[in-house]
Amino acid sequence: GSDQSLPATSPHLSLDRFRSFSEHPLHLPIMAEAIGQVKRKAAGAVAEAVAEEEEVFQEEDLPYCLVEKLQEAGINAADLKKLKDAGYNTTQSICFAMRKDLLNIKGLSDQKVDKIVEAARKNSSAGFVTCTQLVERMKGRFSISTGASKLDQMLGGGMESCAITELFGEFRCGKTQVCHSLAVMAQLPPNLGGANGKVVYIDTEGTFRPERIRQIAEGKGVSPEAAMDNIVYARCYTSEHLDQLLLEAASLMVNDEDRFSLVIVDSIMGGFRVDYSGRGELADRQQKLAKVMSKLQKMSEEFNVAVVLTNQVMADPGGGCAFMPTHPKPIGGHILAHFSTTRVMLRKGRAEQRVAKIYDSPSLPESECVFEIYGGGVRNGSD
Repeated sequence: GSDQSLPATSPHLSLDRFRSFSEHPLHLPIMAEAIGQVKRKAAGAVAEAVAEEEEVFQEEDLPYCLVEKLQEAGINAADLKKLKDAGYNTTQSICFAMRKDLLNIKGLSDQKVDKIVEAARKNSSAGFVTCTQLVERMKGRFSISTGASKLDQMLGGGMESCAITELFGEFRCGKTQVCHSLAVMAQLPPNLGGANGKVVYIDTEGTFRPERIRQIAEGKGVSPEAAMDNIVYARCYTSEHLDQLLLEAASLMVNDEDRFSLVIVDSIMGGFRVDYSGRGELADRQQKLAKVMSKLQKMSEEFNVAVVLTNQVMADPGGGCAFMPTHPKPIGGHILAHFSTTRVMLRKGRAEQRVAKIYDSPSLPESECVFEIYGGGVRNGSD
């Protein structure tokens, strides 16, 4: 019949022949096994693809190495817990630490500290690299948009990760408003100027306003509830409290399922200015400030986050004459000046307009731009 007309080499089977083959009792188990094998192969391929994807995701998203990895080098789990309790959550943080600080941890002897430091150094790349290798490493860095394209352009793309950006100026010059705008922008995808990350917001002056976050999120077309859920907020009262909060922030970054992209401290000198008074305590204040700034710098590089600080200013009554008033100077002295990667001076303009000027940067030319504060954050101002 019609079956005979098909050539023997044809890849097609007539419907009748296929039906008779599949319904034959001897062929059913063979077919079931064949289908099972195909399914198993497909499932295996999918699992491999998912595992590879996860591995790539973890490699991309984890610029640090957890201290638990040191167990492979023979470090006791109890000792690792002591390190974590003291704020050393990654192998990099151990490499960055002074030996005397590690010895201050209760229960760690000289020999244990030496063994831990040696294991941590083997697990992290804290040595020399070529400039080409450094460029390759820096590919993971990102910039967070402020919301005003002219301000971003002046900053070389926005607030840079693995760096500290300091905004200073008098009251009413827009420092806190820029911080509120950044807290929402950091959560957006990279194509919209964000970094897909959560935000740590440490407030020393009590100026953080959730309703402002809501306004800015609505202006950007983002769910206000989701935006507020992604901001981890802490009210800070003293310089010692700030030190403690930075330890907690590092622990959060390691233990949270989602990655962080931005740390804001508004303002960095708020606590120090009150806790230490007069020249007699100045040396102590600067030493403590240096330790806090060092923690922020290490945190920015360890977790690949952008750190944004606001800073207060001081007047210089004897610095100028009546005809040429001097600009207020940022406080914090040389310590703060050297630790900040980029320093931006803000000043008041007409109405809601503000002027930003690059005060100090290792790579950006001295320039200024005008931006404007509005309901949805900050945007370009008219020059």
